[in-house]
Amino acid sequence: MPFNPMHDEHLPVTSLHSGDGHEVLTDVYCLPVQIVNVYFIGTPDRPDNWVLVDAGMPGTESEIMAAAHARFGPSARPRAIVLTHGHFDHVGAVVELARHWDVPVYVHPREMPFVTGQSAYPEPDPSVGGGMVARLSRWFPNKPVDLGDHVRELPEDGSVPELPDWEWIHTPGHTRGHISLFRQVDRAMVVGDAFVTVQQESLYKVFTQQRELSGPPRYFTEDWTAAKASVQRLAERAPSVAMTGHGMAMGGPELREGLRDLIERFDELATPD
Repeated sequence: MPFNPMHDEHLPVTSLHSGDGHEVLTDVYCLPVQIVNVYFIGTPDRPDNWVLVDAGMPGTESEIMAAAHARFGPSARPRAIVLTHGHFDHVGAVVELARHWDVPVYVHPREMPFVTGQSAYPEPDPSVGGGMVARLSRWFPNKPVDLGDHVRELPEDGSVPELPDWEWIHTPGHTRGHISLFRQVDRAMVVGDAFVTVQQESLYKVFTQQRELSGPPRYFTEDWTAAKASVQRLAERAPSVAMTGHGMAMGGPELREGLRDLIERFDELATPD
């Protein structure tokens, strides 16, 4: 097997600072880019066989490419880019990276209008509470990017192109076309913003990376009923480790108990008043 599944109890607790990349699993490398994580799926011994998941903040293409070169070599080039969704902090460098590497970018069909320049997302809601980031969200961009000929729809059968061991799961709520990735063999999961492990609305908690399982970022979440159902859908897969768009990876009893508590108290813990 090209990876060594990490036992739940051995999941490392690691600090999370921008540019401080680290392995979560042998074949999944997390790169924090300012306030968000991107993931490189693939092993360094196969530099021609890896996939980038999400594309960070605007203007971070050089940082992402430098991390790719450090992990996979100077000619590093992914086979594809997969987007969990199209919010600005997950697609910030995607146009530049797709053009530079000349690779396809895969998204859920319902996310296509937001990555082909057709539609803007609903404006962020700064009234949702939770802290300074929520209040500052009124200035977060909601305009679409345009990937042109690089963009592709994910296959209807749930398979992920270039990642044969993984499947995609439709997890709407935060956005209508949000997806998560799941690998059955070790129950590893990349969840984007379906849920996160830091209270993203709080500037203090974002800076300190105080780890706590939380619902999707409130200021950009469109449908709270769907968001709760998506968390339930992911919990039913019994993930061994969840790699989130914001915050540190979480696994083992902490993840299982956190998901159970989040589902039972979703309206209290996640849904804005």
